[in-house]
Amino acid sequence: MNALAEEANKVLDGSAAGRLLSGLGRRMYFPKGILTQSAEAGVKAKRFNATIGMAYEGGEPMILDAVRAALPGLSASEAVAYASTGGVAELRQRWKLELARKNPSLASRSYSLPVVVPGLTAAVSYLADLFLDEGDAVVLPDLHWPNYRLIVEERKQATGLTFPVFAAGGAGGALGFNVAGMAERLAEAGAKRGKAVCILNFPNNPTGYSPTETEAEAIVSALVAEAEKGTDILVIADDAYFGLQYERNLLGESIFARLTDAHPRILTVKADGPTKEDYVWGFRLGFVTFAGKDLSEARQEALVKKLMGVVRSSVSSSSAPAQNIFLKALDSPGYEAQKRRYRELLEGRFREAKKAVSSGGMPASLRALPFNSGYFMSFECRGISAEALRVKLLEERGIGTISMQDRYLRVAFSSVEEGGIAELYREIAAAAVALEDAGR
Repeated sequence: MNALAEEANKVLDGSAAGRLLSGLGRRMYFPKGILTQSAEAGVKAKRFNATIGMAYEGGEPMILDAVRAALPGLSASEAVAYASTGGVAELRQRWKLELARKNPSLASRSYSLPVVVPGLTAAVSYLADLFLDEGDAVVLPDLHWPNYRLIVEERKQATGLTFPVFAAGGAGGALGFNVAGMAERLAEAGAKRGKAVCILNFPNNPTGYSPTETEAEAIVSALVAEAEKGTDILVIADDAYFGLQYERNLLGESIFARLTDAHPRILTVKADGPTKEDYVWGFRLGFVTFAGKDLSEARQEALVKKLMGVVRSSVSSSSAPAQNIFLKALDSPGYEAQKRRYRELLEGRFREAKKAVSSGGMPASLRALPFNSGYFMSFECRGISAEALRVKLLEERGIGTISMQDRYLRVAFSSVEEGGIAELYREIAAAAVALEDAGR
């Protein structure tokens, strides 16, 4: 094993993070080779810097006029130079400050400097590299982003332990987040290997559900109770749709903020980025931030270096122009107002979708699952095929939706203008009734 990996492992030994590392995670390190030497040269090479594989002219990276014209707000260095493996330093520091601003519970807590990765898919995949071995168990709701399964079960050959995302328990038997189901699967994972990985995605894709404050407290309590049994737990907070809650009394901050010092056996990681919350889907920018009750600054840095090793050994670094454009956007005087305007548009679409499914116009074959946030809502299809409904909507009515498990239909109200929401749901209802009639 490389000496740098061994050095980081010694720092992490005795912590939940050290025990949770996969075989690859223990082997991973950030090399002190070309990148380190280039960084030193960037400070001290006053005459000639012949270290890094870029071409310069007049002290600036060469840039085609055609590229410069397309990126007029960026300097040549911002537009075409490599970004550091961990990301543009100023953006990393700025995002860490943003985390504290948007998550009040983090104000007095310790968490690592975020590492920039090429999107949230990469964030989850890289965390799987660091912490998942073949046969490890990953606890997640049955309704989840399908890419989790591809990453967890196919890339890493780990086992997905799912639980029904909803269970009755609210007033009048209303459905809410299934904390008991999550706890049961955590106990199963802990009994198997003394280790569990749990992915919590709020607002959830595909249901558009965020937990209430009470449910969030119960989630934290369940995780702590399992940790008390001696299980080391990695909690990945997938916050792709962060900040898009539309009802009162919901968890408005990340579950990550509630877990940073919850228990010494809980390592929590925040995977987030501007993709959805800042409406830059194609930028492919994500951030990974570590925290834990026994995660000192030295241990945080050791995990950051291991993650940077994963980045270096896969994509080398994330897109520099995307990082620099977004950094400039964060500093723009109109940034918050522009972001608020789009959030209000999404909330208006949510309200129309909520009205459509609550008005009594939905047939018995379509049961709207609870939704209160994000981009989506989902129907449970009863007595009809979700795939047949999807195809009927697409081929006969020109409407695109997503079917899942042939039992659920996901509708992205985020992508439909508010004025078209009512019509969209009338068409979905009519297509479902036609399938009901055909099945009689």
